Amino acid sequence: MAANMDPCKNPMPTRDARVRAHDFSEVTTGYSEQAALNEALRCLNCKNHPCVTGCPVNIRIPEFIEQVKKGDFEAAYKIIHETSSLPAVCGRVCPQETQCEQHCVRGIKGEPVGIGRLERFVADWHNEHNTEPVERPVPNGHRVAVVGSGPSGLTCAGDLAKKGYAVTVFEALHTAGGVLVYGIPEFRLPKSIVKQEVEHLKALGVDLQTNVIIGRTLTVDELLSEGYEAVYIASGAGLPNFMNIPGESLMGVYSANEFLTRSNLMKAYRQDSTTPVMKGGRVAVVGGGNVAMDAARTALRLGAQEVTIVYRRSLEELPARKEEVEHAKEEGVIFRLLSNPTEILGYENKEDKRDPRNGRVVGMKCVCMELGEPDERGRRRPVEIPDSEFVLPTDTVIMAIGTSPNPLIKTTTPGLEVNRRGGIVITPETGATSVEGVFAGGDAVTGAATVISAMGAGKLAAASIDRYINGQTGAE
Repeated sequence: MAANMDPCKNPMPTRDARVRAHDFSEVTTGYSEQAALNEALRCLNCKNHPCVTGCPVNIRIPEFIEQVKKGDFEAAYKIIHETSSLPAVCGRVCPQETQCEQHCVRGIKGEPVGIGRLERFVADWHNEHNTEPVERPVPNGHRVAVVGSGPSGLTCAGDLAKKGYAVTVFEALHTAGGVLVYGIPEFRLPKSIVKQEVEHLKALGVDLQTNVIIGRTLTVDELLSEGYEAVYIASGAGLPNFMNIPGESLMGVYSANEFLTRSNLMKAYRQDSTTPVMKGGRVAVVGGGNVAMDAARTALRLGAQEVTIVYRRSLEELPARKEEVEHAKEEGVIFRLLSNPTEILGYENKEDKRDPRNGRVVGMKCVCMELGEPDERGRRRPVEIPDSEFVLPTDTVIMAIGTSPNPLIKTTTPGLEVNRRGGIVITPETGATSVEGVFAGGDAVTGAATVISAMGAGKLAAASIDRYINGQTGAE
């Protein structure tokens, strides 16, 4: 077929904002077969395949797109799945615009090929049509433990299972998936998709044990003494950060982690749920990343009358994905940019200490900011404007300013080196830690980052563990 030289991507079908802002059904509905074919024909299959270099898990992108052009969607899926254990997840939440699509030559004079949209289409097609049982690899006699069932842990487990390793994944919560189930909302990533990916790994032979807290139920040293030849720590970054301003202990102040966990994992959005969470009123979300967008859009769906993003830089510096920002605006989220909180205000009835409103959020004191000189990362540093203080009326404040690695594993694993931010120190080329036989990756090392970067770390660790157990040394 002739190449499609349209400079624009085939648009992603999206539900009406006036409807979707009030439910938790998925916002985007995915390509049809015809749209996928049209988009695949935009790929020039260029000689050097620059898109592959931008993918943290090195999916053979032009090869799977060639199969889409032929209409062989199952063959396309098999190519993707050779290097990615979570294609239906990545097709939805991976920031392709700053990775594979950023390197696409079609992006020079127009929009890049919609690689992520095609990946999602192929994965969804496979999940809907495939009836072949998963072929379990021949066991190789070696055992590996993985701590954490988020994207990094699942990727490492999947890659090792494909090589015949007996892999046990230990998850602290009652459901496998890590941030995919407790952090990312249903309207962006349906939990049925995560469950399908997890079930595929279980079919490969991965043993998933939930409600096991490594550092309490078992330690890393105990895992090694019980016959596991290597341990991969992929425990994520679940410790929320706060601003340490007055009023953060008031009723109605949440970390984004708590707020999203209550909604996503504990199903607070359901009518029959007994999980308490804010519903209604005015909500202020502090932060500008994807988690802030998720929290703001979740608050809307839970019944908030007004939701405001408060971010200290301008729209150009907003770190969230452009698509998520656009969706939030369409749904009615207000953006209060170049603003920074200084205090959270609470209701106080001094005459009646028993007043149930005492100690509840009523507003947030903020100051206006302007952009000054660039910081060490090249972003212009926000500077407070004198005498610019104002009060934003609000009933709920959600802090979405990042997370740090949980300190539990580092405090229960003798000899494990960590940096000043609590991240586990590793050898970058292998993922090896300072403890023999122990590897680490993902948010437990870097702090909060993207799903796909965590998956890349999981792939690196799996390859390194394979070499380690087989007596090899060095990076690939």
